[in-house]
Amino acid sequence: MKIGYARVSSMDQKLELQLAALEKYGCQKIYQEKKRAVKERPELEKMNAHLREGDTVVVWKLDRLGRSLRHLINLVNDYKEHDIPLVSINDNIDTSTPQGRLIFNLFATFAEFERELISERTKAGLKAARAKGHFAGRKPGLTTEAKKKAWAALHLSRDSQFSVSEILKQLSISKATYYRYVEWAKQDEAGHKNKGKY
Repeated sequence: MKIGYARVSSMDQKLELQLAALEKYGCQKIYQEKKRAVKERPELEKMNAHLREGDTVVVWKLDRLGRSLRHLINLVNDYKEHDIPLVSINDNIDTSTPQGRLIFNLFATFAEFERELISERTKAGLKAARAKGHFAGRKPGLTTEAKKKAWAALHLSRDSQFSVSEILKQLSISKATYYRYVEWAKQDEAGHKNKGKY
């Protein structure tokens, strides 16, 4: 069964073009994400929960499916494990073919490169925080290592390129810990700024 997935973007808030292409391709069911959201995609989750071996996921373009290259690779790998090919109409990609799989192997290489970039930015954030003296231990309750991660979390949270889930994975922390760390770092940052005024 061909299952279509369509999602609005910031530039195109209408689904007509995508729906027309998916219907023309022969999709028997189409999940429509009508609200623009980076982190929450209920229709995608619903579709993934109903996919079965033998189904084919069809999208208008690859950027309609994944939040990031890494997220896209993870989705495709999950589909592959259940013998579910992915077809992107505009990108002319079909992972049921050798050519399509080759392209996704290249994407996986790029995803690895992206992970290395995130790691480098995390280290840069830690280095910048140390240079500013943010690890002096002004506020109790966090270990030295936790404070480092707190400042790295704050640094990465200000970079719109990274989702919360990507930061959680990079720092190996839970969502609750992430928000606690970010709040701690913001308060500590504010304390340093106020201290510098006098």
